Amino acid sequence: TEIRLSMMFLLLSLAASVVFVTTLVVFFYLFFKPSKASSYKFPPGPRPWPIIGNLNVLDFLKAQETFCKLSEQYGNVFTFHMGRRKFVVLTGYQTVKEALVDQADDFGGRGQTHTSQLFSKGKGVIFGKGESWKTMRRFTLSTLRDFGMGKRTIEDRIVEESKMLIEVFESYKGQPFEPTIHINSAVSNIICTIVFGDRFEYDNPQFLRLQKLVNENIKLLVSPKMQLFNTFPFIGYFIKDLKKVSSNVKENQSFLRNLYKKSKDVVDPNDMRSFIDTFIVKQHEEEAKNSHSYFDEDNMIFTSANLFAAGTETTSTTLRWGLLMMMRYPHIQEKVKAEIERVIGRERPPRSEDRKSMPYTDAVLHEVQRFGNVVPMNLLHETTVDTTFRGYKIPKGTPVIPLLTSVLFDKTQWDTPFEFNPGHFLDAQGNFIRKEAFMPFSAGRRVCLGETLAKMELFLFFTALLQKFTFHLPPGIRPEDLNMEPVPGITASPHSYKLCAVSH
Repeated sequence: TEIRLSMMFLLLSLAASVVFVTTLVVFFYLFFKPSKASSYKFPPGPRPWPIIGNLNVLDFLKAQETFCKLSEQYGNVFTFHMGRRKFVVLTGYQTVKEALVDQADDFGGRGQTHTSQLFSKGKGVIFGKGESWKTMRRFTLSTLRDFGMGKRTIEDRIVEESKMLIEVFESYKGQPFEPTIHINSAVSNIICTIVFGDRFEYDNPQFLRLQKLVNENIKLLVSPKMQLFNTFPFIGYFIKDLKKVSSNVKENQSFLRNLYKKSKDVVDPNDMRSFIDTFIVKQHEEEAKNSHSYFDEDNMIFTSANLFAAGTETTSTTLRWGLLMMMRYPHIQEKVKAEIERVIGRERPPRSEDRKSMPYTDAVLHEVQRFGNVVPMNLLHETTVDTTFRGYKIPKGTPVIPLLTSVLFDKTQWDTPFEFNPGHFLDAQGNFIRKEAFMPFSAGRRVCLGETLAKMELFLFFTALLQKFTFHLPPGIRPEDLNMEPVPGITASPHSYKLCAVSH
């Protein structure tokens, strides 16, 4: 019996040793094997540590600041290691322009993280890839234009929605209130009329829930824990943020799938009222051809979700920055209001054509976008081919970070980059001037497809509000007391604040 026990113990010990050694071999193979890209010439960068790469120097909540500081040491093009994965970081206007515009095809891919792969599967227009992305982008741009993007029809909707937003602001009778949900709802309703074919009342529970899901995920997706998951996906089981994001995505998709199913068999090709209707008709046409098609249910779900999220968050966040800036700098607010009074007056609503006669207001809006820096990290790009950039040979499939923060605050392009200064967009005579380094919508093949709509919304909502109200801080709060630091997220939003909207 003792011999048997000894033998069993020996065998168990041997088995455990084999498992341990095998695990070590696999571990070292995965993390220390020579890179296949060793024949390429990557830019310089901080020396990576084993396993973690350069994560030891990364400020997870302000990654853009880490990269800006590193660029001072390693130059405008450098390599940063997230674990074993090499990222090429591009900083400064000239560098980002050369990559995204001058070599647009080479740097026009969408970089993928474990999160984007998990929740988008290469579908949709934001994280889409390859021919699927090209097809969806062409179709989406065409459909947005058909439903009035950049035209009088969508302008009329924005004007009407701004009147409803003004009514909500007036209901507070000059008392302090938090404007976020009202601004979100107004802006979101514009894209909702396109995607769903109708607007929502501001107190609609389903509407508020959809907004909440988007807002939560925008913050959670770049939390430190989620960034660690993107580097070390095997820890996903332990990440609560991942479970919450997954739950939010499923709920959002469930809403869209139900809409899709309700519309699929009843849509009228002669009376298409929404993006979803148009997609379904196109899907039927492709199915009739009996050929492979990218117009499947998943692409409808992901593209519609992309439009709802992107069409709500960035514009509403920029407007919130705009009102915050007007309270922080009341003398600038006075100049904007004086120009509105002179050009538009107090009775008729603002129209897009007024913009060319309002250089100061135009400059203020551009400076709000520049200084607000709503998408500080840009979205991840990827090289589509082996390419040479500034003497470095970068392989196909390399993730690239074209840092928008470094463009919007480039000291070589802006006189006072770290100050809110509408003069950046005005000449000596007070005329509006365009700046090539103004890239809040990114540039190149992946430039924001809703740029035209966003610009129209920003001007019409902003001028309508400033036409009707003077914005003040609540009693006891001074302009210098305002927290101007952004809240970390995919988009950089202002901290929650209250305002007093005093009507004339």
